[in-house]
Amino acid sequence: MTGTRQRSLHQAAVDQFQRAADLIDLNEAYREILSYPKNEIIVNFPVALDDGTRKVFTGYRIQHNNLLGPYKGGLRFHQDVDLDEVKALAAWMTFKTALVGVPFGGAKGGVTIDPAGYSDDEMRRVVRRFTHALGSNIGPDHDIPAPDMGTSSKTMDWVMDTYANISPPGFRHSVKGVVTGKSIEVGGSVGREEATGRGVLYSLRHWCGETGSRLDELTAAVQGFGNVGGHFCELAAEAGVTITGVSDHTGTITNEDGIDIAKLRLWSAENGGIDGFPGAEAVDTEALFALPIDVFVPAALENQITVERAAKLRCSLIIEAANGPTAADAEPILADRAIEIVPDILANAGGVIVSYFEWLQNKSARAWSFADVDERLRDLVWQAHDRVVERRRQLDCTRREAAYVVALDRIADVYDRRGIFP
Repeated sequence: MTGTRQRSLHQAAVDQFQRAADLIDLNEAYREILSYPKNEIIVNFPVALDDGTRKVFTGYRIQHNNLLGPYKGGLRFHQDVDLDEVKALAAWMTFKTALVGVPFGGAKGGVTIDPAGYSDDEMRRVVRRFTHALGSNIGPDHDIPAPDMGTSSKTMDWVMDTYANISPPGFRHSVKGVVTGKSIEVGGSVGREEATGRGVLYSLRHWCGETGSRLDELTAAVQGFGNVGGHFCELAAEAGVTITGVSDHTGTITNEDGIDIAKLRLWSAENGGIDGFPGAEAVDTEALFALPIDVFVPAALENQITVERAAKLRCSLIIEAANGPTAADAEPILADRAIEIVPDILANAGGVIVSYFEWLQNKSARAWSFADVDERLRDLVWQAHDRVVERRRQLDCTRREAAYVVALDRIADVYDRRGIFP
């Protein structure tokens, strides 16, 4: 994120929904409400480090809107986490959950920390102190965190355990749903870890259906090889897509004949990144944005597709696996070059969809099969795409604007029915 911020990320998020609001003449009161988060929680908490010293960390939980259900959104642990970023991410979550039709609102949180600089024991203490500091600001029927960048199922297990231990004894077995993305043994759902990447692939499949394309005839490049990018690469390669370029925090590699993703996953796990992988050529980061491909999949940080990079891209489609990867001033350039965008609130919604399934399983004390999870995920992703395609046809707008319109239609309808208190 450092060096990529062009302006307030939250303002960019507001501008995105306002453009869609203009298309449907959205009620001014609803516009005003959705332009601000409902709650901004900032906590500063001390943690004992392994060397005996104490360090104060800053954590955030931004609760944007809960009209449609409990606040929902990830916890990001990264050295560049700040208030503006989590406000933007929380707003995007509100529109994402409304778009795919799950009964959640939008939230986001995180801690300003580089996890690589701390031991496992130190990170456990950070997570527990942060959870304790949030206290009743989270809860299985109020605000439900999930993994994000720098966090994992292990993190969620710690959050859940801490929350359970600060709950009254009679409720400690009924609060598993305070977070999603837990390990399966602790109450997580099968299919949750790869859900976002799988949802991105379903988005690509839908586009293929729209355009008459075939997965096994497509080439793709992927920026980011973490949980989302790595799983997408694996699933897409299994489906026949030829992945010719991949980047992560350690480097960028290309192979015009296709990268062996199974071998790359093993190499990355053993070496801490893709750098040095013998089955591809190492290139600089900018080369990834100039590869002749069909599909570009940004699965890293915000504002990665800048004006300069938009002019370099040689693809037909961008699927935004990351949140906010396309800078606002780059979008007109992409439109002029007829490069289609499947927007983030649609493309990467698989994670929150399967989080919803995990929450339901926790509430009912039941475990679903992978087949059940996958079928329901595919159906919700497909239905959301169908609604976006239809609204785009009706309004003659971009796919991003149509996605926001679908979300705003649902939010406005509920506001109309419930009214605004008092």
